[in-house]
Amino acid sequence: MSGIAVRIKRVRPTSIPCYMTEHAAGVDLHAALECEFILHPGERALVPTGIALEIPPGFEAQVRPRSGLALRHGIALVNSPGTIDADYRGEVGVILINLGSEPFTVSNGERIAQMVFARCERAEFVEVEELEESARGEGGFGHTGR
Repeated sequence: MSGIAVRIKRVRPTSIPCYMTEHAAGVDLHAALECEFILHPGERALVPTGIALEIPPGFEAQVRPRSGLALRHGIALVNSPGTIDADYRGEVGVILINLGSEPFTVSNGERIAQMVFARCERAEFVEVEELEESARGEGGFGHTGR
């Protein structure tokens, strides 16, 4: 199976992301820290990963939470999924939040998130006076029940 070519640059000492299993959708992102820190319940922090990417046009990278951290510690991402645009060249950062009840120590090399690559289409907006009717209409925000 071949994938897209994504150029990567280390901006601080860290490991290069890799797929942990043959059919994994995402690669793990690691914290690239000079020293560990404690994320207390309710706190959030921008955690550097030590990498910068050159994503091909027509693609994005989506940063998503790791299910194990969410289940065991209540660690989530504030903006999930976070989007890394194809023209961004800065260091990838992950905004962690502790939704758990206990402090969580973030250590250098800790797997803090996963990153998935996806195609993205650009919209060409066509302004109209009216939109076509649909069965759903304007119903939203749980209008179909539980």
